[in-house]
Amino acid sequence: MNRRRFVAGAPLAAAAATTLAAPLSAPAIAQTAPELRWRMASSFPKSLDTIYGAGEIVARRVAALTDGRFRITPFAAGEIVPAFGTVDAVQQGNIECAHTASYYFVGKDPTFAFDGTVPFGMNFRQQNAWLNAGGGHEVMREFFEGYNIVSFQAGNTGAQMGGWFRKEIRTVQDLSGLKFRIGGFAGNVVQKLGAVPQQIAGGDIYAALERGTIDAAEWIGPYDDEKLGFNRVAPYYYYPGWWEGGLNLSLHINKAKYDELPPLYKEALTSACRDATVETIAKYDNQNPAALRRLIAGGAQLRAFPREVMQACYRATFELYDETAAANPRFKKVYDHFKAYRDTQLQWFRVAENSYDSFVYLMQAQEQQQAAQPRR
Repeated sequence: MNRRRFVAGAPLAAAAATTLAAPLSAPAIAQTAPELRWRMASSFPKSLDTIYGAGEIVARRVAALTDGRFRITPFAAGEIVPAFGTVDAVQQGNIECAHTASYYFVGKDPTFAFDGTVPFGMNFRQQNAWLNAGGGHEVMREFFEGYNIVSFQAGNTGAQMGGWFRKEIRTVQDLSGLKFRIGGFAGNVVQKLGAVPQQIAGGDIYAALERGTIDAAEWIGPYDDEKLGFNRVAPYYYYPGWWEGGLNLSLHINKAKYDELPPLYKEALTSACRDATVETIAKYDNQNPAALRRLIAGGAQLRAFPREVMQACYRATFELYDETAAANPRFKKVYDHFKAYRDTQLQWFRVAENSYDSFVYLMQAQEQQQAAQPRR
């Protein structure tokens, strides 16, 4: 090395090092970006900290990523907008955004369900792949343009339970006349089999079940169900929730408001929603096992839906898909895309995921049986 050249260059290197070591000021883009204050209406009560908390994660991350210049304030269901009034409020520009489950709005158009979950659809990983890599967001956003909404994935519950019932479900006939609180497109399926679906906001379900206004209710899973106290008024806890293999939660944003955002803020929203999706399903997967054990210890009677019932629901579901697609071109466009992707995913998951999971579950069950046997 040339010693003179090194020494001569030392002041420049030192200056550069000093510059790099100096405290960083707020990013220039943040200094010039506008200060924005948005309101987010939730479809969920604050007491359900995980599902309501997904919206809070979005708000916290957006503020952190924009140095506090873009702040979103969440409001629980009913505080500024009713639980099922969020689409209208966002569409009309009364609020900037809402955190909800899109399948609540199948009464407006059954196509909404695909942004949330549909009976015998995809699990979380498959739905996540469809939305983020398989073109799902694109086909859903084309649909949402008709409602002046831009939709983001912002949470997921994972596969859900089948709900709480006052009486056992042994045959398909037991569904006849059953007043069942059930969300989304699944309400149309159980209606096809004789049940009477009811759409009731999360915070109001317990009272309806306690009074006998409804005979059964599903919400999400053990952690939330324990909080809501369903086990105190309906003893039979059924699984699986065949209508919710993985409920996708959504952030609905008024399109005009979204289009006004600078690129930095749009990127912050995208990142924040991804964080909310990862954190929410992690929390449910962490909290549900212990909650299920507590519910069973407290007297809940765990039941699997009979295969006859599951098969009848499966057949009714796909008959209803075909009927709806024939009458609704918006539904047909999304359903055709969704079903083709689902079929491919099921083929792959059957090879790797399912074979792995099934073997591990079987071995664990055998180990537990052996451990429970008295030693000789």
